[in-house]
Parts: sequence; C-alpha cells; structure tokens
Amino acid sequence: MATTNFKTENNTFRKLIGNGLTYRIPRFQRDYSWSNDEWEDLWMDILTTLEGDGEPAHYMGYLVLQSSDDRTFDVIDGQQRLTTISIIVLAALKNLQRLIEAKQDAEANQRRLTQIQQTYVGYLDPVTLIARPKLTLNRNNNTYFQNYLIPLAHLPQRNLRASEHLLRKAFEWFDRQVASFLRSSKGDEGKRLAQLVENLSDRLFFTVITVTDELNAYKVFETLNARGVRLSATDLLKNYLFSVLDRDSETDHELHMLDERWEAIVGRLQAENFPDFLRVHWNSRHGFARQVDLFKTIRQRVADREAVFQLLRGLEEDLDTYLALSSPEASDWSPDEKQLASILKLFRVRQPFPLLLAAKRVFAATDFTGLLRATLVISLRYNVIGAYSTAEQERTYNAVAERIANGELRGLSPTLRGMRGIYIEDKPFRAAFAEKVIRTTDAPNNRIVRFLLCALERHLSGQDYSFTSDAISIEHVLPQNAPDGWGGFSNEETDALMYRLGNMTLLQSCANRDAGNQEYGVKRETYQQSGFALTRRVAEENAAWSPDRIAARQSWMADQATSIWRIAQLS
Repeated sequence: MATTNFKTENNTFRKLIGNGLTYRIPRFQRDYSWSNDEWEDLWMDILTTLEGDGEPAHYMGYLVLQSSDDRTFDVIDGQQRLTTISIIVLAALKNLQRLIEAKQDAEANQRRLTQIQQTYVGYLDPVTLIARPKLTLNRNNNTYFQNYLIPLAHLPQRNLRASEHLLRKAFEWFDRQVASFLRSSKGDEGKRLAQLVENLSDRLFFTVITVTDELNAYKVFETLNARGVRLSATDLLKNYLFSVLDRDSETDHELHMLDERWEAIVGRLQAENFPDFLRVHWNSRHGFARQVDLFKTIRQRVADREAVFQLLRGLEEDLDTYLALSSPEASDWSPDEKQLASILKLFRVRQPFPLLLAAKRVFAATDFTGLLRATLVISLRYNVIGAYSTAEQERTYNAVAERIANGELRGLSPTLRGMRGIYIEDKPFRAAFAEKVIRTTDAPNNRIVRFLLCALERHLSGQDYSFTSDAISIEHVLPQNAPDGWGGFSNEETDALMYRLGNMTLLQSCANRDAGNQEYGVKRETYQQSGFALTRRVAEENAAWSPDRIAARQSWMADQATSIWRIAQLS
C-alpha cells in the first residue's frame, strides 16, 4: 500500500471478512438506511445462488475501502451491503442458537456457532485476548449492533434512533427468512444453516477498491461516477468536515448541529446532486476548481472549526438559488426569472451557475434578471447554435463570479463587459444559424426547435405562443419520413436537409397530422390557412420547395435570430 495510491481486486465475502481483517464504518458516515425493498432484493439474489440450477455467484458491486496497513479498513462506500450481509449471518446464528437451546444436536451445533462467530463476526485478539468485532458501525449504530445484535440478545424496541429500528427490523426480517428457508427442505438443520453461511460467503463477491487516504477515495468516486456509478462522495466530504470538528474536541452539540444542517441541505438536493451543487457554490466564491480537484481544494482551505461553519453557512445561503436554477418551476422567483431559468434548463447549460449564484447574493433584482437574460443569449449563441467548446466559457464565467464575490464587479454593466470574450459576435452567429441542423427526433432538441420557432413567430407577428404547448407541433416541410423522390429531392438531399432549421415551421398539431407526407403543393394550401405568420410566409414566398428555398429561408431566419438574441452593450 505504501507504494501505490489504490488497488483493485475481486473478493468474495469470505475473503473480505476472514484472515483477521476488520472493517470500520467511519464515525460520521451515514446511518444504516436499508429497508424491506433492499432486504428482499438481496435475499432473492442469495436464494438464486442456492438453487441446484441457479447462478453460481452474485455480484454485489463496488466496495471502496481505505487502509494504511491492509488489516484495518474504513468502509468509504458499501456500508449498507456489508452491514446487511453481517446481519444475515447473525440471523443464521440466531437459528443455530435456537437449535442448541432445544437440545437438537447441541454439541455439534455449538461448535458450528462458535466457528461461524469467530470467522464472520469477531475473534479473540491472540495478544490481548480482547474480543475484536469484524465490523464496527458508525457512532449512531455501533452500540446497538455490538450490544444487542452480535450477542444475539433480546432486542429493545423503545427509545431508539430510526436507524437502530431499521437494524432491529433487518435482523428480525432475515431471521424469519432463514427460518422459512430451513422449513422449505428436510435434513440436518444445523448443517443446512452452516452451509447457508458458507454458500453466502463464497457466492457473494465485490469489486474492492482500496485507497490510502480520503483524497484518493474522492478520485475513485469521480472516476466511477463518470462511468455512471454514483458513490458517496457527499458522505466522504461530510466525514472530513466532522473529523475537523472532532479533531478540535468540540462539543457533541456542535456535531449534532452540523449533522442536522448538513442533512437538511442534502435532503433538499438529493445526495446525487450534492457534488455538483458543492462545486457550483465553491466556484461562485473562490477560484476555479475542477470537480476532480475539488475535494483536495476544500481540504486545503477548510481546516478548522470556523472554516467548517463558514462553508456550511455559504451552502445554506446559495441553496435556494441553485434549486431555482435546477428546478425553476418550483421556485418563488418572479415569472420572468422562472421563464429565463427554464430556458437555460432547456438548453442544458450549467456553465453560468457559479456566476448566477454570485450575482444573486449581491445584485439588485433588476440587475440579476438582466444578467439571467444575458446568460440566456450567450448560451444560445455560444452553446446551442455555435456549439463551441465549453472549457473557456466555464473559466470565464467563474472568473467573473470570483470578481463579483470579491466586490470588484457591483452591477450588470461591468459584469457584461467581463463576459465579452464568450459573447459570439453577430457575423459568426448569423453564419452558424444559417447552417444549423438540429435533429428533432431527440426530445430535448425538439423542444429547442419549438422554442426557436415560437420566438421567430413572436418577432414576426407579435403573437406569443408557448413552445411547451401540446397544441403546437413542428412541421417538417420536407417530411421526416418522405417517400423516395418526394418533391424531386434525392435521398442524399433528404438526409442532409430534413433537419435544417429552414425546413421547419409551426402548425397546430391536428393540421400537422393532416399534412403528413403530402406533396408540397398540397401542404402549401394548409400553410396558407395557418394561424402562424411564420408558416403563412412559407406558402407566400415559395411556390415550390427545393434545397435552394430551404437555404434562403434559413438565411432569413438567421437575420431575425441575430436581432432577437443579442446584447446591445456587447454588439
């Protein structure tokens, strides 16, 4: 371990728990939270490995451990699974205990019980002769686990934490399942219980990633999360912050306060969204930090009690703004701000978030709304139509956010000047719009095209239509499912032009269904009767439909778009 940052291997539960190894849930890790759904899923998976023609093994996923000596491991991710499997072993031991109490092959079953306890539950340290548990839970759960579950004692049911109730219920649930398993077939019950534990320990396996410290654990989380495996980077940071307070020997009251306030934040966000919120918050107040460097940066800057609570206060202050940007419909923002934030969400653009958090803290309401509108225009020019690289854009937003946080920028006008470098000028924007292809088979793209067309309609006729309305649909003049030779278009031309913006307009949904794959002459009559000025214009200006007419119409649309989406101070 001293020469590498982490190692990865596949291990069965037997290999994990044997050979004198011990596991600790960090003191401030999240409490036990599994309930019936997870218990039942795991038990059914176990049963499929026990059937004669069943699966030979069951994969339990990633287990992230931290150790400096390869003997004692902190469980950074996987505590729910390890705890639950240990509870199943204890449930099997409870059933063995009943056989012993009933004098049923008592001597042999006592030997089995002792051997299973020593292998999977705990053992005597050969030097100190002190009993050492294989698994130690967190500060809220360990007392109940060690004092009641491991000794197979009477389980108290009053004055318990919610997570302790779950531990008790888990034990009772698996106790019943093991008993039912024994009744399902005949034979020596003691042997069958021992065989159940042996099969379970050999057929449940994990991919185990062992790291040397929290920083390497966080890097592992980022790598796995990038592959679609969500892990507890949130809990890792929480453990670090708690350890800072614990290191300073502060009172339990402060730890409890931090716990409650932290859980309130995570509860409103959902844990999987917290890493993104943390980075947005941090970058709105400090220098730019990549996600992969964030934990390291916070460890360097948040090193004492005051810094911990300062971070917490900042998170609480920024939470409402972040949630309003992420879910505008549920916010208490003004209708104008909600609409602007909803369009940013439609664009799937999050780069401006740190800037907007910084501005929301200090700007007047009118300046903040103006900045929100400006980021929409920049996003449409830069991201939606231009499709430029976001790396430089993100750094610019964050640099401006830091200047706002430092008090250097105090209003809308100087902030816009700071963003000039990512505002795409009229000429390149117009050129990009005139050539833009957006495939409407993708649902988010379909909504973006509806938004663009409705904005063009409003610019042309003054009529304001909601792009989210089910009554409105996108009409592809050259149909999406055009038969070969439609309108004289070759197959190559059809593929190239079908999703050009110049080939799309608006129709009422019922009229769109009627138009279908009709020839342009038939469609033109429908367009002439349309309530949309944008669509009537297609019929009025185009006696026929051809590649040249699509290009000409899109060039006209680009002129309108350049007027609609522009920032006067930057143009």
